[in-house]
Amino acid sequence: MDFVEDLRWRGLIEEATPGLEEALAEGPVTGYVGFDPTAPSLHVGSLLPVLALARLQRAGHRPIGVVGGGTGMIGDPSGKSHERQLLGRAEVAANVAGLRAQLERFLDFDDPRSGAALVDNSEWLTTIGLMEFLRDVGKHFTVNAMTARESVRRRLASEEGISFTEFSYMLLQAYDYLVLHDRFGCTLQMGGSDQWGNILSGIDLIRRLRGTKAHGLVSPLVTDAAGRKFGKTEAGAVWLDPERTSPYHFYQFWLNVADADAVRYLLYFTFLDRDRLEEIERDFARAPEERLAQRVLAEEVTRMTHGPEGLARAERVTEFLFGKEVAELRADDLAAGLADAPTTEIPRDELAAGLPAVDLLVRSGLESSKGAARRLVASGGAYLNGRRLEDGATVGPDDAIDGTLLVLRKGKKTYRLVRVAD
Repeated sequence: MDFVEDLRWRGLIEEATPGLEEALAEGPVTGYVGFDPTAPSLHVGSLLPVLALARLQRAGHRPIGVVGGGTGMIGDPSGKSHERQLLGRAEVAANVAGLRAQLERFLDFDDPRSGAALVDNSEWLTTIGLMEFLRDVGKHFTVNAMTARESVRRRLASEEGISFTEFSYMLLQAYDYLVLHDRFGCTLQMGGSDQWGNILSGIDLIRRLRGTKAHGLVSPLVTDAAGRKFGKTEAGAVWLDPERTSPYHFYQFWLNVADADAVRYLLYFTFLDRDRLEEIERDFARAPEERLAQRVLAEEVTRMTHGPEGLARAERVTEFLFGKEVAELRADDLAAGLADAPTTEIPRDELAAGLPAVDLLVRSGLESSKGAARRLVASGGAYLNGRRLEDGATVGPDDAIDGTLLVLRKGKKTYRLVRVAD
């Protein structure tokens, strides 16, 4: 299955320029996607364009990731109701470095024929002179056409309006495409459907200035079954950076998608082939309560984003929280998985001589008195690090996971964390 056919089958083409399939069939092309460095990490909403580059590369073409170090200081008005806060150079530079490391997880930069490239558009946008830009680029854009864009019209009709800074964004993105065409022979730009107008501007600029044909392809904006923007949760964005969103919470995000979204997201966010996906869809339809589609989705995307070890860590915490004894648990993973659990600190010295488990249950707040704690232990309802506590048990420093964390549980779902303080 070729690149466009694969995207079409997966439902990932909203618009594409005529002749794109023919151009791809003639030989390897170079295509790019731009990423806005408004944070030091990409989020799950960025996965679709990242995977578009990865799919392009797997089909034998060359992908380019463009980190918007220059345009990131301006801000794209597409899909925005308010002008974003402008970022300083130092903040943009730090964000660019973070995005660079993440893109390397998905793209092969070493392949001699189709190796990915990563560039920062501040290289050319911060060096071109204003007069040169207005003369060579600006004269090819009419204000009539620019104000006809939906994103601009919507902002013009609002109380806030649109600044000249954001109004100029489409010229900058068009110039990006021109520079990439000249430097890398780039003839394809991809993105979300809200970028279609900006992409067409770049295509037109290349046609006017170079007399050659370039192409564009955009995917639909992803929403959930309720129509909400994909990737937004009550806790905020779901990041690809494990320091911002732990592998456990990342895994849980995918594991908990609605039944109505699960198969569609498998099409969008995995590389599973048609036969495997059709098999999953059949089995999922027969027994949705087993949540096969969500489990495969969570496994595939977490492995792709955080590697096999990140997936294993997420699965170990998940199993632990479902009451299984799990070896090789890490304190930071458990703390992330139990971020909402009340936490108590106990000095290491107090544990050195062996602290009675009933005392620890009271100190942690899991029980209100030693008598209640003894009854809980006697009934078999008290657990330390997933193991049932026995009558007369004591707790020492060696029981702490990574020497720093104790996890107490009452029944199936009531947790308390105890941090061992030096």
